[in-house]
Amino acid sequence: MRQYELTVIFPLEEDQYKAGREQVVADLNTHGAEIEKTDEVGDRDLAYEIKKRRRGRYVLFTVKLAPEKLGILDRVFKLNANLLKYLFVKIEA
Repeated sequence: MRQYELTVIFPLEEDQYKAGREQVVADLNTHGAEIEKTDEVGDRDLAYEIKKRRRGRYVLFTVKLAPEKLGILDRVFKLNANLLKYLFVKIEA
């Protein structure tokens, strides 16, 4: 298992944010990820418009995950309508 930082941008609407966040946590748990830390970064302006939105709510997850699960989670997250954008970054130890 490797350690990754997962940055997720959610819409500002509270119902979409809560639904999206719950789905991300559920998807991570379903695919065997260990969530070590969750940081609410807050609302920020986006560098460019995403899905007709100029602002988003950022959340940073630190997770341990098997590398072969990244492709599966990538496909699952693409289907989540409550995510604006996400990015996995491997943490070098």
